[in-house]
Amino acid sequence: MKKKVFLLCGAGALFGVALSTIITILISLTAGDGHFYAVVPELIADCGGELNAVMLQTALSMLYGAAWAGAALIWRRDGWSLTKQTALHLLVCSAATFPIAWACRWMRHDAAGAALYFGVFFAIYALIWLGQYLGIRRRLRKVNRALGAGKERA
Repeated sequence: MKKKVFLLCGAGALFGVALSTIITILISLTAGDGHFYAVVPELIADCGGELNAVMLQTALSMLYGAAWAGAALIWRRDGWSLTKQTALHLLVCSAATFPIAWACRWMRHDAAGAALYFGVFFAIYALIWLGQYLGIRRRLRKVNRALGAGKERA
């Protein structure tokens, strides 16, 4: 089990870096001035240079990805209700994501920035959760229909 968790978190760490890189490319493209913005200027100032800021953001992106991948194990707990799984997953992911977003300056450092961050975070989380829920429900109905049809033939 420990090996499985380690591999899952390792894959998540790599995914976190890949996602962070894709986001910085998209942000740089939307800036439209032909420059690549690996990190926000405030993080460069906080870290005393661009290289330090990129290294910090990369390390934190790895942690971000590993935390989300590890949190996915919550969904594999068969004895827990969907409500308990959702609440715990949301709590773990929020607790991992907020300090990283704060440290990387992906949000403003004031109450309004934190409120906006959590509003966007919860909205995206809810949309992804609903999409996953509806997809699983659709697959379960299909399996149940197939099982029901099998019983009628027997």
